[in-house]
Amino acid sequence: MVFHESPHVYVGHVHLKVQDLQRSLAFYQDILGLTVLEQSDHTALLSADGKTELISLTQPSPIFPKQNRTSGLYHFALLLPERKDLAAVIRHLISTGYPLQGASDHLVSEALYLADPDGNGIEIYRDRTSEGWEWENGEVVMATNAMDVEGVLSEWDGSHWEGLPAGTIMGHIHLHVSEFAKTKEFYIKGLGFQTVCTYGGQALFISTGGYHHHIGLNTWNGIGAPAPSEAHAGMESFTLVYPNEEERQAAVNRLKTLGIDIAKANGQYIVKDPSGTKMIF
Repeated sequence: MVFHESPHVYVGHVHLKVQDLQRSLAFYQDILGLTVLEQSDHTALLSADGKTELISLTQPSPIFPKQNRTSGLYHFALLLPERKDLAAVIRHLISTGYPLQGASDHLVSEALYLADPDGNGIEIYRDRTSEGWEWENGEVVMATNAMDVEGVLSEWDGSHWEGLPAGTIMGHIHLHVSEFAKTKEFYIKGLGFQTVCTYGGQALFISTGGYHHHIGLNTWNGIGAPAPSEAHAGMESFTLVYPNEEERQAAVNRLKTLGIDIAKANGQYIVKDPSGTKMIF
C-alpha cells in the first residue's frame, strides 16, 4: 500500500449516483462487504475499516438509468491487502451467486470484475509485490490473462466471511475518455501524473511514484464519446489526494496555466477533465 500514501497522488474516494439507494446498500453491504458510516434518506457513506470513507452513494430526484457509450467511469478498483483476501472474496461471491464479469491476471496484479445494480464497473484486486513487476523502455509490463482461480483459492485461510478487510483501499480508477491529446495534457502536464503504460493504442495508464496505475484512461467507448447527462445514474465525481497543500496548489496553478476552469468550495478544488469527468482535490 506504499503507493497510496505521501508523497504520492492517488484516488481516495468515489461518489456514485444511484437509482435506488436501498437496492445499492444491499449490494454494497451484503455482496461487496462494506459497512455504512453514515446514512440519510438519500445518501450513504461506505467504508471498509469503519473510519475511512471509500464510496458515497446519492439518490437524486429525478434519476434515470446509467447511459452507455459515454465518457466517465469504466470502473473503480478496491485494493485488498493480501492474496488470501482475494480468495475470501471469490468464495463469498460464489456463495452469493452474484454474476462476475471477469477474473484476470494482469502480471502486476490479480483482479475480479463485476458491476453494481446500476451498472457501475467494479474491480477487486490484489497487487503482486512491486519488486517483481517487469519494466521495458520505461513502461510497466501488463497483460490480461486468465486468473489462476484455483491458485488464488488455495490461499484461503479458512476464516468466516465478515466483509472486506479493514485494510481495503481505493486502489485506482479507470475512465472512459473522448480523446487522448487534451486528456494527456490535463492529467500529465496539469495534474502531475506520469505515463507508465500504453496499452493497445486505446488505453493509457498513469501514476505517481512508479505504481502500475492510479488512473487508467481509455477510448473504448469511441473517439468523441459524449459526457453522460447529470440526470443519469453513474459516477458523480472522484477525489484525488495530494500529499500536501504545496503540491495541491502546484497542480491548481498548472491547470490554470492550461486554461482549465477550477472552482473552489469548502476548501476543495473542483474541476472537470476534457471529457467532462468531475474530480475533487
